[in-house]
Amino acid sequence: MIAPARRSDAAEPLKAGLRIRSTLGLWQEATEIRREWLASGLSTRPADRPAAEHHLTRIYARILRPRPRFHWVDSPQQAMSFVTGLPTLDSLYARIRDPRQRGTPPLASDLAMAAAQLRGTLSAGVAHTDPELSAVRRGKNKEPWPELPPSRAFDAGVPLGVVLHQGVLAALHRSLAQGFRVPVRNTLAGGGPVPVCWYGQQDAAWVAYYDTLRRLGLASYGPDALDHLGDWAALARSCGWWWPGEDVCVVVERPELVLTEPVPGARHDEVRLRRGGVRYRDGWHPLLT
Repeated sequence: MIAPARRSDAAEPLKAGLRIRSTLGLWQEATEIRREWLASGLSTRPADRPAAEHHLTRIYARILRPRPRFHWVDSPQQAMSFVTGLPTLDSLYARIRDPRQRGTPPLASDLAMAAAQLRGTLSAGVAHTDPELSAVRRGKNKEPWPELPPSRAFDAGVPLGVVLHQGVLAALHRSLAQGFRVPVRNTLAGGGPVPVCWYGQQDAAWVAYYDTLRRLGLASYGPDALDHLGDWAALARSCGWWWPGEDVCVVVERPELVLTEPVPGARHDEVRLRRGGVRYRDGWHPLLT
């Protein structure tokens, strides 16, 4: 993957067409977009199976795989008996450490690489230095910018690009990864390592971030990258977790109950699951204790 040209600072002046919109106004637009994506990440509506299967087929095609057979289950726990033999994260890392391993890389390895390349391409289309790609520092000592409530952050000179990274990507990651999928996955992993999967609606953090930058006019993506991002966005809006196999893709329905509570001290409306706050459609309660 070709590294994008580095830019000097996320505080770089906005494009001429954006100067009439205040920094605070752009931030307020971003919070509305973030709320849309948080709602998708916590949705309890039944999965849109045709949409999910369509966009998964397109993602398979991007890594030169034919359309798989789709097997739907009602919870991640129910999926476990159907994903035996799929690679774990440790096995993928082992292949990275020793690329001379024999055999064709597993589909999950190719998929992870394609997703990483997409994110690099999207970062290259951002109008300022993307903190996701290159940490933005301040002052002669190159200290990290502080994480403050947005109005205080702008008063302190924190660049809009940094605040958007903190308040959209990082905030949604706290809500949907740390606050949801990590505790659920830890419960699931009680019997040992869980094969590599992707998280559908709980993958919304990075999708929302690049979508927000585009909708604010702070990023421009080529047609292919925009099309590819659209596939991941559609999955975040249509299904739960999914395990990709060469022949079968196991996809989980969205939960039927999600109850959240604010994260103490949160600056960007972050939430986490309450104890016992998630129930799947087969009755599985992963966090009852």
